[in-house]
Amino acid sequence: MTKKAFCETLGISTGNFGDWKRGKTTPSTNKLIEIAAFFSVSLDWLIIGKGKPTTRVNETREEYEAETALSALSGLEEREKEFIREYLEFSAYRRDKRNEKT
Repeated sequence: MTKKAFCETLGISTGNFGDWKRGKTTPSTNKLIEIAAFFSVSLDWLIIGKGKPTTRVNETREEYEAETALSALSGLEEREKEFIREYLEFSAYRRDKRNEKT
């Protein structure tokens, strides 16, 4: 996958991506969740590079989003987890709508 295609998939500019690479800025929490879901890896692995990339082999990305992402955030309150669940559902909806256009 090219850098341009990756950026288009996540809805970010190549300039923004370049800033991340150079350490000038960092991705938002929402973008980190999207990136982890895109690559089917845990947030822990994505952020700190420790442990296994995934907690188990998932059949679909939706399983990852619903299960692994939330288990990586076990220290959050239930209302915070619910916000993330809703955000993941919205992100999947937005991705599906974007794919319908292509």
